[in-house]
Amino acid sequence: MLFRYNENIKYKVKGATMRLLLVEDEKELSRALVKMLEKEGYEMEAVYDGLDGYTYGMTGIYDLIILDVMMPKMNGFEVLSKLRSKKIETPILMLTALADEHDKITGLDYGADDYVAKPFSFEELAARIRALLRRRGKLVSDNKLHCGNATLDLTSYTLSTEKGSLTLTGKEFEIARYFFEYPNFVAAKEELISKVWGLDDEFESNNLEVFISFLRKKLQHLGTDFTIEAVRGVGYKIGKK
Repeated sequence: MLFRYNENIKYKVKGATMRLLLVEDEKELSRALVKMLEKEGYEMEAVYDGLDGYTYGMTGIYDLIILDVMMPKMNGFEVLSKLRSKKIETPILMLTALADEHDKITGLDYGADDYVAKPFSFEELAARIRALLRRRGKLVSDNKLHCGNATLDLTSYTLSTEKGSLTLTGKEFEIARYFFEYPNFVAAKEELISKVWGLDDEFESNNLEVFISFLRKKLQHLGTDFTIEAVRGVGYKIGKK
């Protein structure tokens, strides 16, 4: 057994759903992990080689990547190194059967955030995932994110200031959540589309602009001290009023 699962121990993810990418070439193990992590409340996608892992990881739409080391086409160290060289800051948890300390150091030096050696217990993996998400600020104690004078509630989908509060639609919420998590980044249109609509959903080119417009009006109604500005030829960013 490459991992152990105690079905008597249950954990649930609070707040908005976290999207995880699993890059693992052992398909039986991958299917088992996907099933169990979905039970914990995560939205899962799985690929089975390093090249696909790199391609999917480059989208930047995931909250965390679980990355095996020994894989075909591109090993985990190569995937990790290339993602970090492209400024992808998604937390990465390495999975490997390699127990040598040198391999762990190599992974951490390349930019891994944590390391779990096979065989492992599912409870340990789940705990390390939660710790990485908390460390990045995705899971906060009150399930809220803050930007300027506004608060976004991850449980109720409400946006609020001292002036009042409004409930956001699902797409408005995902867009707002992205900007609250990365207030200092310029978000490319393609990145926002992937994050909000996913990789496989059909998408009409004007949808993003429409939802950005809706969200701007709600920010204005609540009297936020920031808005969403267009960056010509690139995408959008948070701008102070």
